[in-house]
Amino acid sequence: MSDLEFHQKESFRITEEHGFHSLSRTVGDKLVLMHSEVSEALEAFRAGNSVSKVWYESDGKPEGVGPELADVVIRILDFCEEYGLNLDQLIAEKNAYNEKRPFRHGGKTL
Repeated sequence: MSDLEFHQKESFRITEEHGFHSLSRTVGDKLVLMHSEVSEALEAFRAGNSVSKVWYESDGKPEGVGPELADVVIRILDFCEEYGLNLDQLIAEKNAYNEKRPFRHGGKTL
């Protein structure tokens, strides 16, 4: 089992044990929650914090851009485990495909 597969199973287990899978959320709801974590990372940066700055609340909760990005990944891993997607394999497949693509494919500036 790869580290990513381990984290996928762990993310699912923890959210399951903390009752988040008992909520009736649509696929769209779950995707929006992934997006909301990216927005929280942006807000941490917009508040004037460097990307590499991590600080801890009094209860030990890590805060900052990095911890918010970790939340993005945790939500994605949880989702993939719930829907039977092997993210480790999917990343390998996409990287192999992307390796063959032309330089700055698509021609878009943003």
